[in-house]
Amino acid sequence: MADAILLNITGEILKKLGCVALREIAAASGYKAEVERLRGTINTIKAVLLDAEDEQLESHAVRYWLERLKDALYDADDLLDELVTVAARKKAVNGNKLAKKVKIFFSDSNPITFAISISRKIKKIREELDQIAQDGHRFAFKPLPYVETSVAKRQERETHSFVLEEEIIGRDDDKKCMLDILYQYQDQDVCVIPIVGIGGLGKTTLAQLVYNDDSVVNFFDLRLWVCVSDNFSVKEIIVKILKSATNSEPQNMQLDQILRLLRLQITGKKYLLVLDDVWNEDVEKWCALSVLLKVGEKGSKILVTTRSIVVAKIMGTIPHPYYLRGLSEGESWTLFAKMAFGLEEQDENQELLSIGKEIVRKCANVPLAIRVIGSLLRGKGTSAWLNVRRTSLAEIPGDNNRIMAILRLSYHHLPSSLKYCFVYCALFPKDYEIEKETLINLWMAEGLVSPAYEGQSFEDVGEEYFQGLLQRCFFQDVTRDKWGSIKSCRVHDLLHDLAIEVAGVKYKVSKRWRSGL
Repeated sequence: MADAILLNITGEILKKLGCVALREIAAASGYKAEVERLRGTINTIKAVLLDAEDEQLESHAVRYWLERLKDALYDADDLLDELVTVAARKKAVNGNKLAKKVKIFFSDSNPITFAISISRKIKKIREELDQIAQDGHRFAFKPLPYVETSVAKRQERETHSFVLEEEIIGRDDDKKCMLDILYQYQDQDVCVIPIVGIGGLGKTTLAQLVYNDDSVVNFFDLRLWVCVSDNFSVKEIIVKILKSATNSEPQNMQLDQILRLLRLQITGKKYLLVLDDVWNEDVEKWCALSVLLKVGEKGSKILVTTRSIVVAKIMGTIPHPYYLRGLSEGESWTLFAKMAFGLEEQDENQELLSIGKEIVRKCANVPLAIRVIGSLLRGKGTSAWLNVRRTSLAEIPGDNNRIMAILRLSYHHLPSSLKYCFVYCALFPKDYEIEKETLINLWMAEGLVSPAYEGQSFEDVGEEYFQGLLQRCFFQDVTRDKWGSIKSCRVHDLLHDLAIEVAGVKYKVSKRWRSGL
């Protein structure tokens, strides 16, 4: 995955290198050639970054390379910041006579020495970046954007309707609430009920529990399960519905033929359709599908699981989606103990109990994280438990790290502008209460906010970005003022781990940020 912060900072550096005042200063003082060479190097770096999409999370060598690159880019950005600021100030003072009064810009004592010093600094940074770029070529990055690769992988993902209820911990109350909602709205042709929450929270599990409840089995004439995932194609979804209904797949049929089969299966029947893992935020696509599903009997229900409030608002027909929460502390520990200790007596493992309590807190009440970490530690000694306790969940290696793989999908579905703003949140401590206005101002100061049209204010764009992340469940614990406006929020602990992972093994805070604290 290309590092969002690095792509952003290369863009900022290129803007500064194109500053008219800086180019005039460079021409007047004799280091124009170094500035142009640096521009070429930055363009090369940007191209290499765009090709690095798939490699960062899979290779320690690539992540170390990105860390080196980040340090060098911040040094370049800080130097250019200083030069652009001084150049702009002197241009304002001296007008177009800058070339004649270059001595004022440098120093009253030794302008030639100062010019040579600047030239050497630029050359040193440029040579370092050249070397890093050359080192990057040895990784033979594939020039295929990660988003497309991610989609290709995600299309193979499937979920199923089967569940052993006795194996599920902590969702009894959620199931009862969902059943209550399910049996309401009997006068609607088709009622759409969204379940919303971050990845790994158990949305699919809750849908499975409802789908397999005895009363649901008896209440509906037909139950259908479809994993939608990325590919929200009307034809593909209908084919999956027919496969769920008939246990066979239509072969070599046109769309109209498939639609006739669909009508034969659901017309006049009260059905329950689960659309699991929906990402589509295109209203037209949903309208095209929903009109085909309205031939069912009144009281038919569609249960939608999604990580996006935007999706829930587009598809839902009830006043509010069902927001799934994390487990309680007690439920989290029960689940962890079951996965980590199994049939062993917990009382015989007193040494691990206190360590385990701390590990469970790191999992932030998310069932997937608890299951994965508990399974990973089962049968392991104290040293393994201590290692997990002091390690970020993002740093768990190999196939065991299904947690980050699930959460990473949410990041990949963000627009590029929101990716940058989300990664920026890694700079805040975990569980920090972030003031919305402060966050938007910081985004603007870092150049992360770009108006889409002339006349749109930066503040309005920042508000849109904030709402975009909030609507996609990246923020939580929202507080509001007496007028109902959002004051502050927090980033979920696991999503904070994700932000740090995306930012790199180490993320370096620029001098501007440090000096502003």
